[in-house]
Amino acid sequence: MLVSSDSTSPASGMPLPQHIAIIMDGNGRWAEAKGRPRVSGHRAGVKAVREAVRVCRKHGIKALTLFAFSSENWRRPEREVALLMRLFMTVLSREVKLLRNNDVRLKVVGHTEAFSPELQQRIRKAEAMTADCQGLVLNVAANYGGRWDMLQATQKIALAASRGELDVEQIDEDTIARQLTMSDLPEVDLLVRTGGEHRISNFILWQAAYAELVFSPVLWPDFGEQALDDCLNEFAGRQRRFGQTSAQVEAQ
Repeated sequence: MLVSSDSTSPASGMPLPQHIAIIMDGNGRWAEAKGRPRVSGHRAGVKAVREAVRVCRKHGIKALTLFAFSSENWRRPEREVALLMRLFMTVLSREVKLLRNNDVRLKVVGHTEAFSPELQQRIRKAEAMTADCQGLVLNVAANYGGRWDMLQATQKIALAASRGELDVEQIDEDTIARQLTMSDLPEVDLLVRTGGEHRISNFILWQAAYAELVFSPVLWPDFGEQALDDCLNEFAGRQRRFGQTSAQVEAQ
């Protein structure tokens, strides 16, 4: 469902998601519409990240997961990928103090071993600097794919079973969930995609199994507080049934 741009800020006391995930789409199109290189859209998108973090902190949301770089994004032009990697390193160094000062814990989720040693070191340093923060958890999904996440969880479980540490009959949904990234966080309640596209593009396939999906036409660099509040209002208006009937939910 598309979100309109004329709704008001979330009303006090309305139901809010504990965990929001956002597919930050539209950076390249935003730049191209302005006659600029695509990478300038990615730079402009950093401001929208700051704003999303601020709004989530304002509403007391526990976790925010941002899809920054998918495992499929390596297929993009080599120059664009190289510029994205440099931008990632710059942002990690520049933003980590701001995150720490605002009690935001940073976690980078994904197959980070594929990144350069320098970028891996920056990631570890940034995570360590915010490890003691107790406020919002900010997950940055980088070189991440939902299928990869389930694959690496399956491999860990298979290895444990082959070593005799786990009986096959004991494997259940909880066994798998514990091996996934973000296993220490609530499942995603609200999944937002900006930029007008209507697909989830191999993002958090397990963790968003019961998430409410909201598709915003706003390109990511323009996605500010009002746009996120629109999504929160949309979420608040949904009835979450989890397999039950509407009558059962209303009775509860």
